[in-house]
Amino acid sequence: MAKSIMIQGTMSNVGKSLLAAGLCRIFKQDGYRVAPFKSQNMALNSYITSEGLEMGRAQVMQAEAAGIEPSVLMNPILLKPTNDVGSQVIVNGEVLATMRARDYFKYKKTLIPDIMKAYHTLEEQSDIIVIEGAGSPAEINLKSDDIVNMGMAKMAKSPVLLVGDIDRGGVFAQLAGTMMLLEEEEKQLVKGLIINKFRGDKTILDPGIVMLEELCHRSVVGVTPYMDIDVEDEDSLSERMSNEKAVGQIDLVVVRLPRISNFTDFNIFESIPGVSVRYVKRAAQLGNPDLILLPGTKNTMSDLAWMRQSGMEAAVLKAHAAGCPIFGICGGYQMLGEELSDPFGVEDGGTMRGMGLLPMHTVFTEEKTRTRVNGQFLQVKGDLAGLSDIAFSGYEIHMGQSVSDGRLSMLTKISDHCDHVGHTSEGSADGGAKTLLQSGSAMEKCEGAIGENVYGSYVHGIFDAQEVVNAIVKALAEKKGIDPAGLAQMDYAAYKETQYDKMADILRKHLDMEQIYRILDAGV
Repeated sequence: MAKSIMIQGTMSNVGKSLLAAGLCRIFKQDGYRVAPFKSQNMALNSYITSEGLEMGRAQVMQAEAAGIEPSVLMNPILLKPTNDVGSQVIVNGEVLATMRARDYFKYKKTLIPDIMKAYHTLEEQSDIIVIEGAGSPAEINLKSDDIVNMGMAKMAKSPVLLVGDIDRGGVFAQLAGTMMLLEEEEKQLVKGLIINKFRGDKTILDPGIVMLEELCHRSVVGVTPYMDIDVEDEDSLSERMSNEKAVGQIDLVVVRLPRISNFTDFNIFESIPGVSVRYVKRAAQLGNPDLILLPGTKNTMSDLAWMRQSGMEAAVLKAHAAGCPIFGICGGYQMLGEELSDPFGVEDGGTMRGMGLLPMHTVFTEEKTRTRVNGQFLQVKGDLAGLSDIAFSGYEIHMGQSVSDGRLSMLTKISDHCDHVGHTSEGSADGGAKTLLQSGSAMEKCEGAIGENVYGSYVHGIFDAQEVVNAIVKALAEKKGIDPAGLAQMDYAAYKETQYDKMADILRKHLDMEQIYRILDAGV
């Protein structure tokens, strides 16, 4: 059976996901079969596996670092917040229900068999499992029913490395305070401490480390630096959204919706020299971008209402009228239509006016479309005409279908390639879900839409094909009279591999890997 090691943090966003990914990469480089695991993930960034099942993207990133195919076994429970007090609960890749937080808290321990079945299956396939916790293990109001921190460590009999974030201040209080609030049995599982995101002269820190080790009776197994690594972020706490970025030669703006999801769709653009990707949440920040991107969202109607009330919608429409193209993905695509209807109360219920940039309407359904796709752009018009005939792959994951009265020009043709398709429905004769060919579970259809320099698609990952992003950057550069040479020459897949290797190199330098291997071998 596989050995395991668990990364827990003193709070959210201390760097657990990156450290887990880095360990996955190190163990892979050292010749082990390694897999990531997180029993319960709360995030709006999700992914569809080859079987058509939904999981959190953090474990997808960690699977990439481990050099293996993502599997829903790595994240058996995914919570996708729908509002401030409730979430859609996804178990083993399938939607179970939408629950209020209090109801889920009472229910979640019934999911332990699902968690352990997934974990034991991974054990049979792996030499090492790197487990990630969530938030903090010292939430004393939640500990009795914990299934993701110390509760998971006990079930997996896994040693724990506890991580604190020095960049946010108070790291000694974080680590010592967390240890103080743990039960004695839980303390015994903690085998080492890590101080993360350090900048500066470590010799100044050393006296504090000595005192911390005396207080906690645990060794500090590493002081890891603030890493300038470009890999996927787990959720909207991502620092890529909060940094003030300089405007590049080509300026892309992503509207930072309150319930933004799958913003990783745009990461590839950030790897291109000369291209800036700015996330904006105030109309005044919009500026004069070369392309406006409307991302996915967990609640299209609420976020469209926010855009309307905040003035963002008016600013986007004004920029479009001045010649700026707009590209919407999933929920952002739905917003671009003329009307959104929610007869089943999937989101907010009722009907609301869309942005009116595409002649279509969206009806939210109770079933979720969940499938991986291969596709090809059709004959594209406007500034992004260079996308015509280019192939791509990605996945659909949405509630609702968007259809037209026949005035709509289609953007892409796609075919699913999942073993299981969650749900696909046909639209009107000329609508966005026009069926072209169906054979067994495979279906080919036209998807997406083109308006007057407005583009929309349900496909997440549509930009990940290098030819796609090259065509977009080239078109925007030529429109501005800029020589596109050198702007879009990045091999994104190779680039990501270099980032995982860079992360592993940094961690090897700053973690005591010999001690970590001893912890791994000793277990609990």
